[in-house]
Amino acid sequence: MASKYRVHKFEIKMAKDQYKLEEFLNSMNGEVVSIIPNSVPAADIDFVLIVEKRR
Repeated sequence: MASKYRVHKFEIKMAKDQYKLEEFLNSMNGEVVSIIPNSVPAADIDFVLIVEKRR
């Protein structure tokens, strides 16, 4: 049986939304395989991609 994956795009301002990311990760049903940040020139992260392996 092949594994199924899902990619979530999570909009975030790291300085103030860190708790929202934590809540989102804790509410996931599958296993987090990877978190990929998207950096912008202002040395900030505007969103992350979260790869989830589904059960």
